[in-house]
Amino acid sequence: MAKVLVIDDERAIRNAIKEILEFEGYEVSLAENGALGLKAARTGGFDLIYSDIKMPEMDGMELLKALKEPAADPQGGEANAPVDTPVVMISGHADVKTAVDALKIGAYDFIEKPLDLNRLLVTTKNALESKTLRQETRQLRRKVTSRTSQMIGESPSITRVREIIQKVAPTEARVMITGSNGTGKEVVARLLHEGSSRADKPMVEVNCAAIPSELIESELFGHMKGSFTGAVKDRAGKFEQADGGTLFLDEIGDMSLAAQTKVLRALQENEITRVGSDKSIKVNVRVLAATNKNLPEEIAAGRFREDLFHRLNVIPIHVPDLDERKEDIPLLVNYFSEQICEEQRIAVKAFEPAAIQALQDRHWTGNIRELRNVVERLIILAGSQITAEDVNLYA
Repeated sequence: MAKVLVIDDERAIRNAIKEILEFEGYEVSLAENGALGLKAARTGGFDLIYSDIKMPEMDGMELLKALKEPAADPQGGEANAPVDTPVVMISGHADVKTAVDALKIGAYDFIEKPLDLNRLLVTTKNALESKTLRQETRQLRRKVTSRTSQMIGESPSITRVREIIQKVAPTEARVMITGSNGTGKEVVARLLHEGSSRADKPMVEVNCAAIPSELIESELFGHMKGSFTGAVKDRAGKFEQADGGTLFLDEIGDMSLAAQTKVLRALQENEITRVGSDKSIKVNVRVLAATNKNLPEEIAAGRFREDLFHRLNVIPIHVPDLDERKEDIPLLVNYFSEQICEEQRIAVKAFEPAAIQALQDRHWTGNIRELRNVVERLIILAGSQITAEDVNLYA
């Protein structure tokens, strides 16, 4: 049975909606003002919320903002995560601007008083179906990405990384992920996103090293038509594309100082400006960054802004090299072997203990990425039983 919360300072309206929805089989709770409604919404596990706009103590727009944005706990506890529940605004004093503002903040819909019975029931049905669809989409996305977002291993170093991810993922804290190439920094970023309240929103990745310095600002912040040669139409940047979700700045140590300055401003003010525009655009993104460089050394050399480093380095996570966790190689080989054989549509091949030992004895300059390549090469070129000789020959 779906649970609906109705927040309205008019008792007659509250009771009328309650009577209608309960007749249709919904479980309905009531709150007489925004403050009580906010408390109920954060603790009640509701599937849908109806809220009036004009109310004492806290009006509906303030309530909507509080529900849709993370907020610090006044008691000093953990921050309150955004409430992932459709909110329908209702008002007898509505105008177009109010309706548009409500939808921009995150309302599912906006209906006027006096309430139309059919409109109320249709909106309720559609909003609940929308929530179910979002949940199914989130589950499907997690299934699709789970193959590339698994942290394989039981070594102390990787167990520690996994523990930090579990603690940090549900928060809004920015994270700086460091480690050598091929260690799995992107996997850490994906796990942080998937474990957050933003998991049903996009995770947008930017490889700062792969974008020319003259284009990085356009890539991050977007541009207006005609702002430079080749700008044939308005284009949203990665910050806008990630609005409500997560922005992953990979290889941020390779970002130009000019772009660093604009990223710092975006983090400070939660707004960006497209290239060629003077209009600010509000954005709500959680930023994760990664680098294989020693940023304190880059700061000392004048190649990275110290203030940006401290903005991003709220939670540091260092991903260890494969040479530091060789006890995980048997698990990784088994995982990659099953994955590759399925992709290649061939029978799973077994690795002899001596072959595993030969892999553990190697020096892995390319880390996890290199190991996967070697396992794929062995599966394709070796026989049904992979031996130490195969490793020495093909690896």
